[in-house]
This record gives sequence, C-alpha cells and structure tokens, in this order.
Amino acid sequence: MLLDFILPLVKQPKDLGFSIYSPDALVLLVRLLVNITVLTILIRYLYYPKTKRKDYLFTYYLIGTITFFLCFGLKKLDIDTGMGLGLFAIFGIIRYRTDAIEIKEMTYLFLIIGVSVVNSLASNQISLAEMAIINVSVILLTFGLENLWLVKHETRKTVNYERIDLIVPDKYEEMKADLEKRTGIAINRFEVGKIDFLTDTAQVRIFYYADDQQFSDYSAS
Repeated sequence: MLLDFILPLVKQPKDLGFSIYSPDALVLLVRLLVNITVLTILIRYLYYPKTKRKDYLFTYYLIGTITFFLCFGLKKLDIDTGMGLGLFAIFGIIRYRTDAIEIKEMTYLFLIIGVSVVNSLASNQISLAEMAIINVSVILLTFGLENLWLVKHETRKTVNYERIDLIVPDKYEEMKADLEKRTGIAINRFEVGKIDFLTDTAQVRIFYYADDQQFSDYSAS
C-alpha cells in the first residue's frame, strides 16, 4: 500500500511542484563539508584559543552556516540583483541589540560571512583547486596575524578610581603602581577619562597584554 503511493511520486515529481533529487545535492554536501571544515579551523582553532569567548562560537557557526545555505539557495533562483540585495539587507535590519562588538570580533564575523559566501557561490568556472587556494590563504593569513606577527594582544579595562589626587601628570608612576597593586595586572599604560569631583572619582582606562595575565580579555568601553 505504501509503495503504491510513493512510486508515482518518484516517477512524476514535477506534479508536486518540486523535484525529489537533484545532482546539485551532492555539490551542496561537498561544499558544506568544505565550509564547515574552514569555519572550524578559523573559529575553534584560531579564534577561540586566543579569546576564550564561547558565546561567539555559537554566533559564528550559525551565521556562517545560514549564510552558506542562503547564498547557495539564492544562486539557483532566477532573481535580479535588487531582490538579492534586498534579502541581504535583512542582516542590516536585524542588528544585535546588545553591547557593541569589538573590532576583532567584528572582523572575524565578516571573515566568516565572506568565506561562507565564497564557498557557496563559487561557480563551475572556479575549480576546486582555486577554491582551496582562497580558503587556505584566509586560514594562513589569520594564523600568521594571530600567532606570528601580532603575538601579544593589548586589551583594556575601564575602572572607577577614587584617588583623584593621583591623576595629575606628576604622579603618573605612583598612580600606575597603585592600579597594579589593586588589580593585580601588569599595566602597560593607562588613560584618565571622565572626572567627577562631586564624588571624587575618575574613570581610568588601563591597557595590558591579555596573554600575560590570568584575567579575561573582556573589556568595557
């Protein structure tokens, strides 16, 4: 009974308005495997060991994957450029209504989206070797910047400081020593921001190398 119902559907898939199988399904699977592999290298083995931010792992993987599927699906549809740009404008409308993303996280986000778009939209005119060169080049460049060139990452924290008698330039070293004693951080430099004489406090932004500390590199501007 069940086969009597399924066989006509397989033999005449056009009656349903869609086909059950397409040769592009294998292409989708191969490209998806390549994209997931590249995303894993960039996110899990290059980004995460430096930042330890698990929340961005969730974001990067999902945004990279949905961008890949969206671009691959749009490539097969007969739509004009205007409609395609309108669909991608959704990313501009649905913004993160949270704290501002730091420049490094934003760069990785753009990198993830860009790689996913390349892997999904590469046509038959682009060989597998060329697509591999693009992905490997991105991975090597990111690895070089993270581990060879920009070995030390200077980060910052903003603290409220109540000893405003030390904020004068002549007592810079004394204030630096006091900040290091209180925070336990080896400070490279610091900047004095907003000063409130009503409460005798000042906002001080301290800069330090995150890799040399036992603290998170989370920073608040």
